[in-house]
Amino acid sequence: MGVGDKAKHAAENVGGKAKEVGGEVRGDKPLKNKGKRQQSKSKLKQAGENVKDSVKKK
Repeated sequence: MGVGDKAKHAAENVGGKAKEVGGEVRGDKPLKNKGKRQQSKSKLKQAGENVKDSVKKK
């Protein structure tokens, strides 16, 4: 995949972190958990991109 997808996944990770921190500050546990899930999802997508890149190089 391209650089655009990588940037999209990184932005999703940042958004998830913002939700997590916002939930922590406000005491909103569901928002905090949603942020953590969003970050995990983003990290999995990034790992998939890394695998694809390593396969393409071979």
